[in-house]
Amino acid sequence: MPCLYISTNINLDGVNIDPIFSQATTAVSTIIGKPEKFVMVILKGSVPISFEGNKEPAAYAEIVSMGGINPEVKRKLINTIGTILQSNLSIPRTRFFLKVFDTTLFRTKSKM
Repeated sequence: MPCLYISTNINLDGVNIDPIFSQATTAVSTIIGKPEKFVMVILKGSVPISFEGNKEPAAYAEIVSMGGINPEVKRKLINTIGTILQSNLSIPRTRFFLKVFDTTLFRTKSKM
């Protein structure tokens, strides 16, 4: 079950955020290969963010998934989520950072 958590310094009051939710859900589902019904997207605005020493529009996101993450998937997620934020919130792709975490990479086998 992937969860995408996006924080931005943009005030989202009055902004139609529905396209962000639908586009991000579809993108995560398609790229990671999980059904849309298991994808969670959280979007938080008005978060104090300084990037490159200034407070121009920027975003930080984290995606956590149980499997489905590899280097190619990671590249596609960064590219696609960056494009969604640029087209819907005018956040330049160069002012977006995505942390990707696959929970299955850290499983250890029990010695019992």
